[in-house]
Amino acid sequence: MYDVCVIGGCGHVGLPLAIALADKGKKVCIQDINENAVKDVASGKMPFTEAGAEELLAKTLASGNLSVSSGPSCISESRIVISIIGTPVDEYLNPKLGVMRSIIDQYAEYFKDGQLLILRSTLYPGTTNKVAEWLRQNGKKMHIAFCPERILEGKAMTELSSLPQIISSFSAEGLAMARELFSSLTDDIVEVTPIEAELAKLFTNVWRYIKFAVANQFYMIANNYDVNFYNVHHAVTHNYDRAKDMPRPGFAAGPCLFKDTMQLGAFNDGDFYLGHAAMLINEGLPNYIAKRLKQKHDLSKRVIGILGMAFKAGSDDIRESLSYKLKKILDHEARDVLCTDPLVKDDRLLPLEEVVTRSDIIVIAAPHPEYSKLGLEGKVVADVWNVLGKGGVI
Repeated sequence: MYDVCVIGGCGHVGLPLAIALADKGKKVCIQDINENAVKDVASGKMPFTEAGAEELLAKTLASGNLSVSSGPSCISESRIVISIIGTPVDEYLNPKLGVMRSIIDQYAEYFKDGQLLILRSTLYPGTTNKVAEWLRQNGKKMHIAFCPERILEGKAMTELSSLPQIISSFSAEGLAMARELFSSLTDDIVEVTPIEAELAKLFTNVWRYIKFAVANQFYMIANNYDVNFYNVHHAVTHNYDRAKDMPRPGFAAGPCLFKDTMQLGAFNDGDFYLGHAAMLINEGLPNYIAKRLKQKHDLSKRVIGILGMAFKAGSDDIRESLSYKLKKILDHEARDVLCTDPLVKDDRLLPLEEVVTRSDIIVIAAPHPEYSKLGLEGKVVADVWNVLGKGGVI
C-alpha cells in the first residue's frame, strides 16, 4: 500500500512534490503515461532542471519510499491520490473542462471509496465541485480536495517546505487528510473552501502577470524617449517601501500566467479589462522589440542572435516561451535568425559562441546568468532584462 499516488507525476509540478513527500517518509508512487519520463525517473534521472531534486530523487528511490509506474494499478493501492492535471484553455480562450472529465472517466475504475483525491494544478473556478459530481455519478464515495501548488519552478525543493500550503475540501475528513499530508512538509497550513482555493491560485498568478505588465508598459514608455528605465526604477524603489515591489521588465511567459489570466477573464464572463490589457502588453513585448530594432536598423541585411529560449532564467522549460514568438517575428524581417540556450535541449539551437560571432544584433531574451559577462563590443544589443547593466535601452 502507498500513502500517496501522484497521477501525471513526472512533470514540473508532480515530481518535486512526490520527491518531497517521499523524503518526509511517505510511501509515494508516481503514475505517468509518459514512458520515457518514467524510465528516466526510475533510473534516478530528472527529466528537467530542478535545483536539488536529483540528489533527493536518488535518495528516495534507494530508500524504497518512492516508486514509479506507467500503469494505473497503484491508484487503487493508495490512501491519497493527487492529480496534477489542470484545466487548459482552447483556441477561443475558454477553459477545456473536458480534459479533467476525461481523466476522471479514464481512472474511475481504479478509484476507491474513502480515498482522498487532491487536485493540485490550476483549475477553472468550480471545477473541484464538478469533479465531485462526476465521481458521485460514477458511484464513488471519495473525499475531494483542491490544494494548489505554489512553487516557483527551479526552487520547488525549498519552497514546498518554506511556503504555506493552501488546502480545501468539501468534507471535514477530507480536510483532515489533506492537513495531515501537507503538514509533513510545513506547519503553515491555510484552510479555505474549494472555490476560495481555486480563486486564490488564479488571483496569485494573475496578480504577478499584471505587475509584470505594468513594468513592461513603463519600460516601453521610457524606452520610447531613450530614457534608461533602470535608472528610473532605482530612483522609484530605492529605500521606498511603497514602491519596492515594482518588478523589472522582461518576457512574462511560461505555462501558467497568460493561461490563468484568460481563465479568470472567462470565469467573469469576459469582464476583466485589466487582465486583457496585461495580456496585450506582455504578449506584445516581442513585437515591440522587433519594431524598435526595425526602426533603427535595416534588418533585411542583419543577422540577429537570440540568447535564451527558455521562458525564464536558469530553466530548460520552453513552454509558452516568448523567445519563440520573437523568433517568428524576426524571421520575417531579418536576413537570418540564430538561437542559443545553455540549458534547452534542441538540435536547432547553436552554441553561444557561434551565435555571438555570426550575429550583428543580439537580443537577450532570457536572462541566464551566463550572459552577464559576455563581451558584445561592436554588436547592437537589445537587453530589456538589463543583464549587461547598461540600462536596457533599445
